[in-house]
Amino acid sequence: MTDGIDGPAVRTAAQRSLPGRWLAGGAVAVLATILGLMLVLRSGAAPACAAPVRPVAAPPAAGVTKQGKATFYDSAGAGGNCSNPAAPADRLYVALGPQEYADGAACGGYLDVTGPKGKVRVMVMDQCPECGPGHLDLSREAFARIADPVRGIVEVSYRLVVDPPLVGPLTFRIKEGASQWWFAVLVAGHGNPLRSVEVRQGGSGGWRAAVRESYNYWLIDSGAGPGPYQIRVTDSRGHRVTATGIRIAPGQVQRSAVRMYGAASGGSATSSAAPSPAAPRSPSARPKPATGPTLSPSNSVPEPTEVAALAAEDGAASASAAPVAAPPSCG
Repeated sequence: MTDGIDGPAVRTAAQRSLPGRWLAGGAVAVLATILGLMLVLRSGAAPACAAPVRPVAAPPAAGVTKQGKATFYDSAGAGGNCSNPAAPADRLYVALGPQEYADGAACGGYLDVTGPKGKVRVMVMDQCPECGPGHLDLSREAFARIADPVRGIVEVSYRLVVDPPLVGPLTFRIKEGASQWWFAVLVAGHGNPLRSVEVRQGGSGGWRAAVRESYNYWLIDSGAGPGPYQIRVTDSRGHRVTATGIRIAPGQVQRSAVRMYGAASGGSATSSAAPSPAAPRSPSARPKPATGPTLSPSNSVPEPTEVAALAAEDGAASASAAPVAAPPSCG
């Protein structure tokens, strides 16, 4: 990271010895066991070790307050690994380590971070490749809200915000190079992290699922047709909406008329804003592929049973996201 801040979290793991087991039986069995151990020690063979179990990569779980540490950096106005055209206007953002960034699954969500001086709400915008679990790399402005920047690194607690206030309707940005044969879209303004994006040509035909890339674009490698499209977006809390009239206009931000939750008005997209340049990478980001796939939209509010099912899936994902205890070492 920039600013010379000590970034990487120090990972520690408890080491436990594996207890030896004596085979029940007569003296012959005991003697055989001793001789076997002697032969193993003599040959220098190491006992078999199971591969270490690594924590599942997932965004911070909703409703769970976690403890960690925070440092800070400056994206220099860039939009980070989440491919935003620029940093938020209030410059309150955060970069997460690979486990919590989860290949872009955390992008666009918000964290409430509490430090020595108070609390700040930040948008997940970037990845910090060298940060371990629980290490937040805040913007300089966000860090100053919770601690004296002279300290450089402080202990914090943080929590994923559920249904944060939305700044406006959903926006869609078709990636440069997209065509009817290759589709890629960036969805913004959703508040909660996204679960899925689906696309269909015009107003008929089946929905096609887009695949999220680590740089936060949703791709359909075989394309989605010439457009205009309907794009159905589902977030991690089960909210689902559909935007219509999304055109192939690479590099332009198209503002729809639908909000992810709360008051929604219609389902069409308004005329696109002025073309925006390709999103630059922030200092904390690693180079990513230049292209990637995209998702599709929907503007219907899910049925209660559907929301319950999605919420149940969320609970299962949150449970699986808990770090797995390290296995005993073979030393």
